[in-house]
Amino acid sequence: MRIVVGSDHAGFPLKQEMADLLREEGHEVVDVGTHSTAPVDYPDSAAAVGRAVVDGRAERGVLICGSGVGASVAANKIKGVRAAICHDVYSAHQGVEHDDMNVLVLGGRIVGPALAGELVRAFVGARYAAEERHARRLAKVTALDNR
Repeated sequence: MRIVVGSDHAGFPLKQEMADLLREEGHEVVDVGTHSTAPVDYPDSAAAVGRAVVDGRAERGVLICGSGVGASVAANKIKGVRAAICHDVYSAHQGVEHDDMNVLVLGGRIVGPALAGELVRAFVGARYAAEERHARRLAKVTALDNR
């Protein structure tokens, strides 16, 4: 799977670890930055990840900022992005299975690398269920996006 990764400065160390993990597991990684711990604004990282997913340059995205909150809010401003902050494994896979989540957001100052790895694996390994109830709800979400 082609996965875009991006972060602000607070998420940079964890982004590097998650990019390495994804590569080790055979995924193609598109890294849209940042590339250091020099301060940058999280909306720029969220836009880069979100646009890569929406434009089809990646199938899914992993986005990391300090808490995950700001990046999640910013990413969801991009039409077609369904981003969620997840700090538990159930939400990381259920968000894909039921809600067709396409961007996983993590808090680099909140979760450690071991848990983050579990979250990324659950997210990447999950598939959208496309059951009638999920499709109906997703259509309503898309309608909100189109208003």
